[in-house]
Parts: sequence; structure tokens; C-alpha cells
Amino acid sequence: MTTPFFPAFRPRLAAMGRRVQHLRQQSLAHLELLLDPFLPPGLLSQDDEGPNSRERIFTKRRTFFAFLYQVLNPGCPCRQIVRQIQALFALHRDQKVSEETGGYCTARKRLSLDTLQRLRVAGAAAADRASQLWYGWNVKLIDGTSVSAPDTKKNQRAYPQPGGQKPGCGFPLIKLVAVFSLASGALLDYAKGNKHQHELRLLNTLLDSFKPGDLVVADRGFSSYVVLALLLLRDAGALFRLHQARPADLRRGQRLGKNDRLLTWQKPWQRPAWLPTSWWKCIPDQLPVRVLRFKLARRGFRPGSVTLATTLLDAREYPAREVAELYVRRWRIELWFRDIKTSMGMEVLRCQTPAMLHKELEMFFIAYNLIRGLMGQAAQCNHVEVQRLSFKGTVDAVRQFSMAIAQARSKKKQKQLIARLLEVIASDTVPERPGRREPRAVKRRPKPYQLLNRPRHLMKELQHRSKYRKAS
Repeated sequence: MTTPFFPAFRPRLAAMGRRVQHLRQQSLAHLELLLDPFLPPGLLSQDDEGPNSRERIFTKRRTFFAFLYQVLNPGCPCRQIVRQIQALFALHRDQKVSEETGGYCTARKRLSLDTLQRLRVAGAAAADRASQLWYGWNVKLIDGTSVSAPDTKKNQRAYPQPGGQKPGCGFPLIKLVAVFSLASGALLDYAKGNKHQHELRLLNTLLDSFKPGDLVVADRGFSSYVVLALLLLRDAGALFRLHQARPADLRRGQRLGKNDRLLTWQKPWQRPAWLPTSWWKCIPDQLPVRVLRFKLARRGFRPGSVTLATTLLDAREYPAREVAELYVRRWRIELWFRDIKTSMGMEVLRCQTPAMLHKELEMFFIAYNLIRGLMGQAAQCNHVEVQRLSFKGTVDAVRQFSMAIAQARSKKKQKQLIARLLEVIASDTVPERPGRREPRAVKRRPKPYQLLNRPRHLMKELQHRSKYRKAS
């Protein structure tokens, strides 16, 4: 701090200047000490002009890490974030912070969606840095899911509720199609839409994510002639489960092996509604496709058969057994969706407007990719397979170790704690459970409340609710 007219006060005011600057640089829970290496520098700095250009209590960097803290702690309200900011300012500087949450909510609105998207892409690139190839292919998995949003008028207009629900009794539904990396589990890209948009239409917006050398693996919902052709035009491979509407007669075509045939598919006569006419003209009239079938045998169950369609035509270079085992690994994307939706709490979003819902989705995916980056670093440093590490265990370890790292008195101690954190993450492995059956059933009974089958202002409560049963 410079005091040219009062040199005697300079030693006393210098320490105050350092404390103020230190306070401005601090964020919530010191998550940046762990996660900064995975984020590009400069994206969270204050802008030169416009929104996020002034020094505020809720700076751009502090607001981002506060939002990140919320998605890493399911059920964390905005009031809790404000209380932590109050404690932070009371600890380092005797300054009162308003108890209202409006300032923090306004700061979250100022976060640019483009900035969050760039942070998500950077986190995915950092997590997928040491990815392994499968026969020279970079394997990517695609699948769809849905999440629920609060029942507000703006959310209902953008993402209507399912048609089978009565007005005022349902919740807005957001459909998602995501692209994951098989090697690291990082979310590379995604597309969102409402109930009126098919998953193939959403996939059409993600085609630029696939580069030459990528191998796309998906279930039968994405298996179509058009998708295979569009991927081939990008020099990308495809491995899909054969759609149930397409006949699988393995007596035709060129024989490549047992239950392994090379067929020629013909171009459909009708253009899909989601495909532009210019792209439809680029699709060839014929397409060579390799169709193979394998059996899933589990002890105590009848063997089931799975038929696959792929553009990997060389049976010698890509053996049928290896291709089948690769498709079995597709199930990991279901576990990754469970990590995001169940473990992190993204299944039910909380923001009240579509614009904030989009930012909330980005924050969940940023947090997921950052956790995946830590898991990859822990696996690489401790020589463990990243697929065996527990995602939920990693999130719990990050929550607790971040507070310990914040209290470290030296950078050397911080590095020791970070190294110890990576060891803890690597030691928390998921046991092998072959053939384990986990039915989707709930053991704990719900409370005997009425079902909200009409709007609240028309709802009439039954007397003796404790004796109410759905069957009655």
C-alpha cells in the first residue's frame, strides 16, 4: 500500500492492504486449491467491463466456487452459502455481510453460460488427458436420460411435463443426451431438449463432437442407417445394438464367422424429420454393415442373445469376442448417470427459470468432470484402474480434505495433504460383484398421505389421513 503523504502510517496500513487482497482472493471451502489445476487460468478473473467487472463481495471466482460447493453438497441452500461468506468476512475482516440471499442469487445470474461451458470442456479435457485407446479407436459412449425441474410457469413453458399427468400435478421434464469417454468416464458434451424432441434429434446437434478415430457405442435407440452413415462421413466408427424393428437374418450376406455376417443395408426411402435436406443428399444409397450375435450366459438364468451392428468390418482385425466385450462395457454409462443424478443430486434440479436451469446443469457437469479428473490423477499416481475407484467416496474425501487443506500453514503441508487425499481416493475401490442382482425396489414404506392428483387449490383433504391407502 502506497502512502506518499503519510510515510509514518505506511507500515501499519501495508498489513491491512495484504489482508484485504487476501480476502478478495479467498473462495468458499478452498476448493480451488484442489481443483484449480483442472481449470484454465483467467476464466474466473474479473472482467474489464460489464457484468463481473467490479470488486464485490460475491466476486466471479467466489460465486463460482460457492455454486460448485452447492452441487457437491446435495440439499445445500443458498442461505448456507451466505452464512459461510459471513463467517469468512468476520474471520478475516470485521465487515458485515447482508443476511439476505438476493445478492448471491444475483451473482449466480451474472455467471456467463459461455464461461461455464468452457470450464466444463476444460475439465473434461483434463480428466480425459491420459485416455487409453481400443485397437487404435477413441471410444465414446452416448445415451439419454431425463431430469426433473421445479414446477414454475417459465419452466413449464420451456420444458412441459409429461402428457399423462394432470395440469398442476406434474413437474417439467428435461431430456438429455450425453457423450462420455469410456476410458476416463468424463462427460465430453451433451444436448438438452423437451419431451417433444426425440433423442436422435438431440444427437444430431452433437455430431460435431465426433472426430476421425472416434468409435461411438450406444444402445438400440440410436441404431439407425442415418446415424451410421453420418458417423462414417466423419471417419468415425459405430457399434450399436441392432434395433428391434430391423430384421436380423444371419443366413444372408457374407459369412465372417459363427453368428457373424457382412450385410448391405439400403438407404431408407423417407428422410427423418430431424435431418436437414442437404445432409440427406450426402448419405450414400448403400452401406456395408457387420452384424454379429453373441449370448449372455449367467449362472441360474436362461442365456439371452444380443445382436450388434457395427462399421468395424474386418473380422480378423476386430474379433467378434472383443467387439462383444466392448459393447458389454457400455453399461458403465448407466453407472455414470447414476453418479451424477443420484450421488450428486442432479435428478431434481432446483432453479426457478430455464436460464438458471441451464447454468445449474453446467455446474453439475463441471463438478462431475473435476471429480473424474481427481480420480484419474489418483489412479495414475497409485497405479490403480480408474474404473475401480468409488465416485461417491471421492466426493466425500474432497469435502473433508478441502477443509483440512485450507487450515494448512504452509504450501509444503498442503502438498502433503493433497498427496494423502489421492492415496485415500485410490484405496477406496469398489469390490468386484459378478452376477449381483439389485432390483429397483424400495423396502421402506412411504407415509400414508394422499396423492396430489389435482391442483392444490382444488385439492380436498380426506379425514383420517392416517388410515388412507392408495388401494382404497
